[in-house]
Amino acid sequence: MKVLVTGGAGHVGKASTERLLQQGWDVRVIGLESGVEIPGAEFVTCDILNYDDLRRQMQGCQAVVHLAAIRGPQLAPGHRVFEVNVAGTFKVFEAAAASGIHRVVQAGSINALGCAYSITDISPQYFPIDERHPSLTNDPYAFSKEMIENVARYYWRREGISSVTLRFPWVYQQGYAESDTFRFWFDSGRKVMDELAALPESERQAKLADARRRALEYRRQRPLEFNGAIPQSPQRELIDDQLWFAYAMDRFNFWAFLDERDAAQAFEKALTASYDGAHVLFANDPHNWLDYDSKTLVRFFYPEVEETKITLSGSAALISIDQARQLVGFEPEYSPIRSSQERKP
Repeated sequence: MKVLVTGGAGHVGKASTERLLQQGWDVRVIGLESGVEIPGAEFVTCDILNYDDLRRQMQGCQAVVHLAAIRGPQLAPGHRVFEVNVAGTFKVFEAAAASGIHRVVQAGSINALGCAYSITDISPQYFPIDERHPSLTNDPYAFSKEMIENVARYYWRREGISSVTLRFPWVYQQGYAESDTFRFWFDSGRKVMDELAALPESERQAKLADARRRALEYRRQRPLEFNGAIPQSPQRELIDDQLWFAYAMDRFNFWAFLDERDAAQAFEKALTASYDGAHVLFANDPHNWLDYDSKTLVRFFYPEVEETKITLSGSAALISIDQARQLVGFEPEYSPIRSSQERKP
């Protein structure tokens, strides 16, 4: 079986291509670069916005894995993000339909909810969040990721293309979870939570209210969006106020993460599982990356969510992967939290 992988030269793309090759697929990778070599795979320079060229590259393929996209609103003006991500995805599906391909798996994003780059606050309705939760997007990248899910639904209705859009969180490279940088994030993040937990309720609420005010003031300025240049995101190791960072950044990402090898697994299983229709699936680690009590995180950072609408235990992820487990058999294999828990006496 032959598969076309768009954007297969990125770190998730390379990990996915490697896994598909290991599973015996014949892989053709396309990307904007030239002269790229991917051992075991064919690489062709091709822009997904060039429909005719895209159509040619799909010849002989039975499936498509689609990753080519602008990866955030900080990398290009909003109109360009929409053009590449949405119009590009439309052309990928259109070319697949014209080529008689009936299986497409694409890289979506947790940001289809409207979270990491939001210019306003986020107000989840319940935890863990699942695919039924409404989207409240208000940045161009998140909106583009919401729209590509609709593109997939359209092509199921119109052409009978079965697809999965994988809502990925932050996907880290193999080995990063063992790095000093990640250890700093982990230790400083847990320290913030422990300090909050030790405070009297009134003092804790006052600190969180102040952090919220400052975080929302920061986000209203749209600091994570392109404005003539690529902005620099705040770096945790350079921030003195770790509570502000937790509120302004971590809270908007739900402490969700995933190893790139598990992202590759999700692609491979969504490509080969038996299903019909256009499906949206969260694919993330089953734990929050702090390995912290999840109900405590919700109580501190999302106090508006009623206790009756929280069904979490231990360090369970705030984003549910139950649908991915049920539909395609996805089960993360490289969780550093699971590994650390298994080592506990």
